[in-house]
Amino acid sequence: MAHGARLFSKPPGRPQTAEQLRATAGRSSELHSAVAVARDGKILFEAIAIAGMTMRRLGEAEIDVYLDQAGEAVTSSVGAYQLEGLGVHLFERIEGDHFTILGLPLLPLLAFLRSERLLGV
Repeated sequence: MAHGARLFSKPPGRPQTAEQLRATAGRSSELHSAVAVARDGKILFEAIAIAGMTMRRLGEAEIDVYLDQAGEAVTSSVGAYQLEGLGVHLFERIEGDHFTILGLPLLPLLAFLRSERLLGV
């Protein structure tokens, strides 16, 4: 996840998670995701996707309540949230593909696999 020139990674614990949420609250960020398919050292397909996400303003009390309710699971995601769970409450606007936010530009990958007749659907 990127906010301007600052890149974020999975926070190692609650203090870093809270700091990361303070840094992104009320701001827009970009979440980058990519996929590649290779065979015998040759890249057959690659796709890069970016989702725009605007987090709502959060006070210290809101961050504490969120971290209490979400638990340690928030340290397993780059943005300190899981959009498919409680993390969705942190946002006011999301632009882009849902699967990109979950970590894989799935729709372009599926289109490639279908074009190569690697899927039966």
